[in-house]
Amino acid sequence: MRIEFLNAAREDFHWTEAQLRIGSAPDNDLVLAASQAAAQHLRIQQDRRGWVLQVLPSADRIYVNARPVRERALLRAGDVVSVGDCRMLLRADQDPALRPPLGVPEQGRCTVALRAVAGPLSGRVLPLQDSLELGPQGRCALELPQGDVASLRIFWDDGQLLLETTQPSERHPLRVNGVGVRRLALQPGDQIGLAMHRFVVEAPGMEPEPEIVMPDPPSEHLPEEAAGPIGEVWWLIVTAAVLALGIALVLLIRF
Repeated sequence: MRIEFLNAAREDFHWTEAQLRIGSAPDNDLVLAASQAAAQHLRIQQDRRGWVLQVLPSADRIYVNARPVRERALLRAGDVVSVGDCRMLLRADQDPALRPPLGVPEQGRCTVALRAVAGPLSGRVLPLQDSLELGPQGRCALELPQGDVASLRIFWDDGQLLLETTQPSERHPLRVNGVGVRRLALQPGDQIGLAMHRFVVEAPGMEPEPEIVMPDPPSEHLPEEAAGPIGEVWWLIVTAAVLALGIALVLLIRF
């Protein structure tokens, strides 16, 4: 995890452990000013779901992408966590531009959509067929602070899902997973951020199908195997034969 402090002259904070404690007390992993945070303000833990934020009991509410969080929230790269007047951008450790390309054959393409998770378009799902443009001339206008203007386009090209800035904004750069980009090949689960807007790429058809592993068939055991060792089985057979012979001799002598 890498944290960038927006609008603050502070170096990025890099963290590789499974838990991150944030507060104003000096024993925290990331220490903020006392005017911004309580002594023990929040904790971010990594588990199978990803990064989970927990607001500690002694802290006031915090905000994730301008939405208040009282107890817990699931985070992803590209989210902005606000504690007081401190705004922290969560960035992916790896630059998305350095990822190996993910090619999809034309016959295997699925319906791709952008799911708006924050900003004025929150809750909307914007489907993509061949291309999707957002901005003044696109399908949806992107409302930006101070009347700023920007636009972006997502389209298929040579089997890759590409994102490019068609009209950049100097004050509000386009980001993917918290990293500034101008043109990038997208992958499922990427979060596109522009000012307060957040879009998650939903593309289940681009994800590799899970490999189905059939369990081994149960072995069939013979009844005599369950009865005991081979020597024990033969001993029982011999004993039964001797008893039968003895009973036959007794009956023969008697009659």
